[in-house]
Amino acid sequence: MPFRFQINTSLDPAKLSQQFVDRGYISIPGFLAGEGARALKTALAQRSDWHWAISADGNVYDLPPETRAAMTEAQCEELDRRIYAAARDKFQFRFSSVRVPDPVADRQPETDILHAFAEFMRSEAVMAFLRIVAGRAAIRFADAQATAYHPGDFLTGHDDDVEGKSRELAYVMGLTENWRVEWGGLLLFHGSDGQVNGLVPRFNCLNMFALPVMHSVSQVTPFAGEVRHTVTGWLRTAIPS
Repeated sequence: MPFRFQINTSLDPAKLSQQFVDRGYISIPGFLAGEGARALKTALAQRSDWHWAISADGNVYDLPPETRAAMTEAQCEELDRRIYAAARDKFQFRFSSVRVPDPVADRQPETDILHAFAEFMRSEAVMAFLRIVAGRAAIRFADAQATAYHPGDFLTGHDDDVEGKSRELAYVMGLTENWRVEWGGLLLFHGSDGQVNGLVPRFNCLNMFALPVMHSVSQVTPFAGEVRHTVTGWLRTAIPS
């Protein structure tokens, strides 16, 4: 049987809407009811199919676990050197991910809790809730990927504005407990006036923000005591075929 996720019924989307309007983003603690967040976090921590996502020369590469395992220490160090060098002046990232297929027919919510969460996020109950919060009546679909940020991982500034993707909003479902701000991994919003607003990873907390907006994830420090687990995605106005 697939896991059945539910929104916390104590949340009032009309009240949350004003917060979103005022800032262009919102952080909703206690988003999932019951044991939903715990079950999802546990499942992600136990997965072995994480791909290493990196960018190089404008292209995205997903290195499967076996490829990374076959790399020597020297090869890993050289790859990191190149990634960090590119990050000084270009869009760059390094983190681990498990992607959920966009086509609904390719999803397996009965056997994969990550796919079940993706289906939950695109359900009419969630869409109706988030339409009210964001004041975006046109959103119709949510995509999803799990992400894991280990020490050294990061995501430099970008705005998520990709032609043809019909993205209206982005979301980040936090699944990390007892995170300290000193560990990095903050979701940062870059203001045009040089001001930066940041959100610390929190457990069972849904962050959502309007697009386009320049944002980044600060590098996770070498002394971080946890892995920064999230499920992230975009709320879109078109359903992919």
